[in-house]
Amino acid sequence: MTSSRPTNVREPPDHETVDIAKYVLEYEITSHEAYNTARLCLMDSIGCGILALRFPECTKMLGPVVPGTQVPNGCKVPGTPFQLDPVTGAFNIGTMIRWLDYNDTWLAAEWGHPSDNLGAILAVADYISRKNLANGKPPLKMKDVLTAAIKAHEIQGIMALENAFNRRGLDHVFLVKLASTAVSCLLLGANKDQTINAISNVWVDLGPLRTYRHAPNTGSRKSWAAGDATSRGVFLALQAVRGEMGYNTALTAPNWGFYDRIWGGEKFRFQRPYGSYVMENVLFKVSFPAEFHAQTAVEAAIALHPLVKDRLDEIEHVEITTHEAAIRIIDKTGPLHNPADRDHCLQYMVAIGLIFGNLTEDDYEDHRAKDPRIDQLREKMIVRENPQYTIDYHDPDKRAIPNALQVFFKDGTSTEKVEVYYPIGHRRRRQEAIPLLEKKFIKNMATRFPKHRIDRILAILKDQEKLESMSVPEFMDMLAWSE
Repeated sequence: MTSSRPTNVREPPDHETVDIAKYVLEYEITSHEAYNTARLCLMDSIGCGILALRFPECTKMLGPVVPGTQVPNGCKVPGTPFQLDPVTGAFNIGTMIRWLDYNDTWLAAEWGHPSDNLGAILAVADYISRKNLANGKPPLKMKDVLTAAIKAHEIQGIMALENAFNRRGLDHVFLVKLASTAVSCLLLGANKDQTINAISNVWVDLGPLRTYRHAPNTGSRKSWAAGDATSRGVFLALQAVRGEMGYNTALTAPNWGFYDRIWGGEKFRFQRPYGSYVMENVLFKVSFPAEFHAQTAVEAAIALHPLVKDRLDEIEHVEITTHEAAIRIIDKTGPLHNPADRDHCLQYMVAIGLIFGNLTEDDYEDHRAKDPRIDQLREKMIVRENPQYTIDYHDPDKRAIPNALQVFFKDGTSTEKVEVYYPIGHRRRRQEAIPLLEKKFIKNMATRFPKHRIDRILAILKDQEKLESMSVPEFMDMLAWSE
């Protein structure tokens, strides 16, 4: 009788894992556009993190897990007095950056926010640098941070182009953990085998369900999920460098591998090789702290504000024409229970734009949501898909995020139909966005720092050469806070 038991022969590592390890350790970034965009990404992400410190729901998550813990040569957390181990530091920085849903975005079959990975990158780079200095070795430079950011963006974004984790019920922060693990290995000086081992453990880890992003359970975990993912990436990288084993066929093992258990027996699909495409095409949230599928809808709403602000009671209905992903993620009716619920509701964000002519982080708080006009207007909204919008959303040469808005009045008249195809943070509108990104940064930083400090930090962030040559501890010390 022939045994049907599986063989215990160890196969070579999955090529998908090897490809990521080879890219992160061996690929040389030569794109000036990618480095320049990474600088803007760093500036914007720091500002988003500092702004989040205004909100007690965020700050209660920060600091050491055990109060009073001291970490010699630990990484510093911008805007705070904390100096932490790199795992906890990554959680802190990642949570701050992501809290207000205001940092950069990547939209594809899967979506996400690649700058979430700066939680791991800044924490590990600062920790390693301070450890090196204590041992008489040179620290890492900020160019190392920018290189790691480009590679983290690329890993997360290329995986997202064709592989929809959300359709399998998994949250997109799975890919944050993947990218953070890989670039943490790079910064820690891991070799290829150690990096493969660390990445294989990401597949074994899986990731959280998307439960906390969707009705009726939308909640604040979506604001710290990226911090959790990026800190787990640091943990897996540190364990691999210490010699912890990996799992060669974590993806492809029959029955017990990721593909058979989670992916329905299918394999990941790839549209293009790893390079610097994602950083070059990343989307910035310039004007509104809104879920990115709604950015152009809010822009259209604000354009219509002067025409409707004095006629809100006369509105018969509002037509929102959008793309499929927006309908799947943020088309939401019924009660909205908290800020996390509201910033993922297309109708809420459009209503704010139409009524007030703006949208800020404070518009998601309870005091604003109590305005009865918001829900009254939400009830009058009709959301429809334009199939061409969906096609152009997935087109790699366009990467459009189109929305159109038209308001109809009870007397039979209507506004013009306002269509916005590309948000201001899109690559096609990059030059228009840069001065607004700097203005956003100054405004965000002013919630924590005096003008002379902001001027010094911004001067460094605007100078590519100076920034790249600066040591990581020197940069992080500029951002530290002391009472």
